[in-house]
Amino acid sequence: MRKFFFSLLSLLIAHFSWSQNPEKFNIVLIHVDDLGWTDIGALGSDFYDTPNIDRLAEEGVLFTNSYAAAAICSPTRAALLTGKYPASLGITDWIRAKFQGVTTSGEPGEFEVFDDKPLKTPKIQGFLPLEEKTIAEYLKPLGYRTLHVGKWHLGEEGFHPNNQGFDVNVGGNDLGQPPSYFDPYEPEKPRKFYEITTLEPREAGEFLTDREGDEVVNFIKGNLAEPFFIHYAPYAVHTPIMGPLELVEKYQNKGKGNQGNPVYAALVESVDRNVGKILSFLEENGLKDKTMVIFTSDNGGLIGNPDRPITNNTPLKSQKGYPYEGGIRVPTVVSFPGAFIQGKREGTPIISMDWLPTILDLLDQEPPEELVGESLMPLLTSTSGKLAERDLFWHFPHYRGRDVVPYAISRSRNYKLIYYFDGSESELYDLKFDMEESKNLIQMRPLIAADLAQKIDVWLKESKARLPQNKE
Repeated sequence: MRKFFFSLLSLLIAHFSWSQNPEKFNIVLIHVDDLGWTDIGALGSDFYDTPNIDRLAEEGVLFTNSYAAAAICSPTRAALLTGKYPASLGITDWIRAKFQGVTTSGEPGEFEVFDDKPLKTPKIQGFLPLEEKTIAEYLKPLGYRTLHVGKWHLGEEGFHPNNQGFDVNVGGNDLGQPPSYFDPYEPEKPRKFYEITTLEPREAGEFLTDREGDEVVNFIKGNLAEPFFIHYAPYAVHTPIMGPLELVEKYQNKGKGNQGNPVYAALVESVDRNVGKILSFLEENGLKDKTMVIFTSDNGGLIGNPDRPITNNTPLKSQKGYPYEGGIRVPTVVSFPGAFIQGKREGTPIISMDWLPTILDLLDQEPPEELVGESLMPLLTSTSGKLAERDLFWHFPHYRGRDVVPYAISRSRNYKLIYYFDGSESELYDLKFDMEESKNLIQMRPLIAADLAQKIDVWLKESKARLPQNKE
């Protein structure tokens, strides 16, 4: 008890001191691609080694009910950077790159039509519009130097990070995945436009995640005297699944746990060791207590072929691209020694759009009314802090693969409703008692289901969401 009292007193003193000079802190936002909820040790992995991410959790707040704004990448990335729902942005599916030869930039009212599907589905906005204000664009007028490293996937030339408030862009273009993780980052078979045009090769055979980590460190090294915002968005752990050879060998010799893919494990650890590289540099240069570090993912883990799974999201159901918890619940850790609680596990549901309002709140800036997220400061600075009760929503008005049909989701308190636009029976789960989503309560709780369905309908109208329609 005595130890807890002095720890709390030290936190309060440090927080008071820091709050007098809020403009002096730095922000490192680590936005991993496809990292599943149970892909870190702090949330249950017994196979992947993630000591640096786990240490970050010990020194900060670990959110156990953290959600990506979508079950796929581009919508979540747009939502996180702008503080707006993907439905409002018109980016509700992943954006096709130039090399894929598919135009997905659609104005409202434009649809895709499938011969074997009952609904026509809205085309997505194929880039993040320049009029949308990103975190970087909020911070630059406040004196921040801004860096984007890694995956962008929010549009072709003219819509890159340097067009959206970032002073420096390393590796961000229209690609959703790297052609290869090994320098010079070329695909096995040459393909037009399939290259990371904003990243020059440096050393043959160098692993991409290590290169990205070095770029972050070098940027910090050159900006030690001024505040910086870094959006470190590693291409890992997206396909193609590759890993540093010494790490692959390590996991080939390690006993399997719930997970067991040695190459994917090496890819996960490549992210962790570069998180460690960045954290160590911050600490060595006296910046640890002056830097807010956010670690999160853009959607749930990809299982792929169940006979040779990439990862295992158990106890969560399903995977990336699907409306279940395995597709949208993600690992999230926040650390800011001296300002935030340390070693806290927080179960309040949060979502990607919350980070921009949180950053603005921390800077004593009034967030614009159009932002839909909430500041998480009450949860980060108090052991008993709470947010006002709210509902969370998702919108995916598209067909994908063999079994994903257009859907919308609402989470209200502990209940989650999945509504299907094609008339399929909705699904209702009580996540407090059934996080595995094993028991559909739609017939047992009709009033609750009707209430959540109405909330979805209201939210879709308010968001001006593009909806699928019956064929004429």
